[in-house]
Amino acid sequence: MVIINDLDYQPFQSLVNVDSIPFLIPECTITKKTPNKTFSEIQHLITNGRHKEVKKLLRSHHWPADNMIRSQLWSALCKQHNNNNMTEGFYWDLVVQLFGTRELPDKTSILPPFVDSKHRHIYHLTAVGKEVADRVVCVLGFACPDITYSPAIYSLVSLFLHFMPEEECYNSLTSLVSSKRLVFMTQTKSLYEVTWRTVMRVTRKYASSASIHLTKFCSATKIEHVYTDWMWWIFQGLPFHHIVRVMDCYLHEGIKVLYRIAMAVLKLFHKNSSKRNSPWALEALNNGLEATLMNFCRHMPVSPNKLLKIAFNIRALSSAYLHRVFVKTEMSMKSKAIVSNSHQLIRSRSSENLPTSQSQVNIQLLSHTLSTRELFTLWSWLPMRITMYQPILLYTTEEHGCSLTTFYFRVEQHEPTLLIIKTCSDDVFGAYCSTKWLERNRKDDRGNRTAYFGTGETFLFSLFPERSKYPWVGMENDNVCHSNELFMAADSKMITIGGGDGQAIWMDENIRFGKSDSCSTFNNPPLCPGKDFEIKVLEVYGFGGAML
Repeated sequence: MVIINDLDYQPFQSLVNVDSIPFLIPECTITKKTPNKTFSEIQHLITNGRHKEVKKLLRSHHWPADNMIRSQLWSALCKQHNNNNMTEGFYWDLVVQLFGTRELPDKTSILPPFVDSKHRHIYHLTAVGKEVADRVVCVLGFACPDITYSPAIYSLVSLFLHFMPEEECYNSLTSLVSSKRLVFMTQTKSLYEVTWRTVMRVTRKYASSASIHLTKFCSATKIEHVYTDWMWWIFQGLPFHHIVRVMDCYLHEGIKVLYRIAMAVLKLFHKNSSKRNSPWALEALNNGLEATLMNFCRHMPVSPNKLLKIAFNIRALSSAYLHRVFVKTEMSMKSKAIVSNSHQLIRSRSSENLPTSQSQVNIQLLSHTLSTRELFTLWSWLPMRITMYQPILLYTTEEHGCSLTTFYFRVEQHEPTLLIIKTCSDDVFGAYCSTKWLERNRKDDRGNRTAYFGTGETFLFSLFPERSKYPWVGMENDNVCHSNELFMAADSKMITIGGGDGQAIWMDENIRFGKSDSCSTFNNPPLCPGKDFEIKVLEVYGFGGAML
């Protein structure tokens, strides 16, 4: 890899109106202990997978917005999540295919439906820069038609174009959209609703004083509506210098950074509006809390450095906890069919979580295991966002043989997967596995292979003779221990799903024999009456377009 000297770069692209960017008094952040790193040094850490060191460095290095490092740093941070190795000129081929020319169109582009027309923030782009942002977003909509609602994308494109060329902007964005390890943005309206409900729940727990303080300015029934704008406090409210520093961390750590920043905003608002005769309190009473919070963000009373410090000093707010809250919220919305008063929940193409006609045809043509009734039952248990994709039969013992090696070859790159077992006694059961099986080879910071992997979205099910779903016990209880988080394990000799005081599903290397016990992770009974079973058919499904 050729590393271009940092000095060869200018801080902003030609599409930026530099004169409109306000001056910010620089903070004194360089000390003898933490001198600023060069891009080459950071790139070395990224290349060698030293993610924790990169995280610590990005949080502590307070580069000003006009520092030249971002012209290389941001694209490098994006590529690490999914280096799609697009050939040079691929983006321009899509542009010509969509618009017929590489020249900017004469008339206003019709933006894809995932853009929220009320939130097209261009920051300091010129008029031409705005046209370029429109074009990038249109090409992404053309290439990714399954994205139905993702309003943050337009803001990300605008920010990227301040620091990188148009083609690099598109490539960086597609790396985030297709990231398998981290979530950067939701891609349906229902999942956007899950994000603001997640912010609301974690704020009530980890910033309870700030959460209670909001109820002084609006009724409890209207407080939910306030949280629906959480993302715009950041992307539309924060000053340019602040959002740029937030992006430094977000592009490495994912959406959890935005959750923390939103909570930091509420903590600061609490502090600044609690004082006697506070102008912010008066404004909230007179103009409403939603407008006041946005105005508060525009006049952020602390430096970018301080804002990040407050956000990252919220203790015990782990990625695992945030993911658990997100999944529990999504499942709650699905089971209770929650529709917010302010934004109608838009279902995916699989209406009411029923399989589309094409999905039914796909499974019924390929499966020798599922009846129509069982298919509908199983489909109703899937996460809402997955039901919009078409099922693909990845592996079946009837066609591909009984070999764990073949299983891994055909299945390991797909996420999520659906395993369905039919025993020689005609019992039917299985598991929805949230993480790709390739994770069995992942090593920790010490170089040791991780025994168990997966997330709390994994669940077990039985379809015959009993119909039951067994979700992760952490869905109902926040106080979980290690034995409650043993989701998936695999090696060259076996596959295990569910652990702790037993294994819910265990299969041997020949995919012929298995056993099923109760386990702590899912609190399930044995999934077949005799516990030990002989496999008649194993089918594994992936979902076309879902993080392949």
